Amino acid sequence: MAQSSICAVGAGRMGRGIAHVFAYAGFEVALLDAKSRAPEDFGRLRDAALAEIEGGLASLAELGLFEAAAIDRIVGRIRVFPRSDAAAAVGGAAVVFEGVPEIKNAKAEAFTLIDPYLAPDAIVASTTSTFLVDELMGCVSRPERFLNAHWLNPAYLVPLVEVSPSARTDEAVTEALLDLLTAVGKVPVRLKASPGYIVPRVQMLAMNEAARLVEEGVASAEDVDKALLYGFGFRFAVLGLLEFIDWGGNDILYYASRYMTEATGDDRFAAPSIVDRNMHAGRNGLKDGAGFFDYRDRDLEAYRKSRLAGFLDQLRLAGLARPPA
Repeated sequence: MAQSSICAVGAGRMGRGIAHVFAYAGFEVALLDAKSRAPEDFGRLRDAALAEIEGGLASLAELGLFEAAAIDRIVGRIRVFPRSDAAAAVGGAAVVFEGVPEIKNAKAEAFTLIDPYLAPDAIVASTTSTFLVDELMGCVSRPERFLNAHWLNPAYLVPLVEVSPSARTDEAVTEALLDLLTAVGKVPVRLKASPGYIVPRVQMLAMNEAARLVEEGVASAEDVDKALLYGFGFRFAVLGLLEFIDWGGNDILYYASRYMTEATGDDRFAAPSIVDRNMHAGRNGLKDGAGFFDYRDRDLEAYRKSRLAGFLDQLRLAGLARPPA
């Protein structure tokens, strides 16, 4: 894919983050304002967008990611277009990311704006965190080249992009987008269209439970967040959630879920049936050689050491790694 072929539609936070990512990776980027504005208002938006991107780059350079001398070169790859120049912004793009606000009418209007100017082989991806690909598919004239690519803010920092094709999306389109995202340093995951995707669905449950702890007077907001930073976050910066089930034992989750359901009288703590099936099939993780993952052909000693090294890195990052007394 030629490195002059990215368009981000919507000049807000998401569009600016995507422009940052691709310009940093060497692409020429068109950032298209999806709103109609007077020329002077557009000028202010353009200047603000470029200043925000430049500021983000300056912060990263100051923290040692790269040499500040490269900032002008990176920002120089980004051109901000007014809505009236949609044809110029979109026409040469191999990949177009829609990033307007999470209002269906706004997204439909954005697709109506860009659709006439899309190259026949262009890939179009919505960055929506709300609407499923099937709900938006009717907004584009070539649904076989359309899919969702959900970025997490700040888009220029968070590696994950959740890629969700529809049943009508050409498989080659999905693979091309996954390859592109990987090439610019992102970590894409593929999933079927499902409300909440992966991360928003899990974090919504965690955030609501944290709020309930404060509401119920179990602990202060400060102590709840301290517990989550140094316990929950500490472990899951190294281990995936399903990996952690295998690490500690699926049977532990099975019994803990039963206890919490009985103690609280609330079914929200009940384990899903896959935990029950794994329990009774003897697939409880590392100790059984299999769980959500298969460990039978893995060097378990090397695996454990690698995860221990990850935990030590987290301790050092938190300033909590100490020599013995």
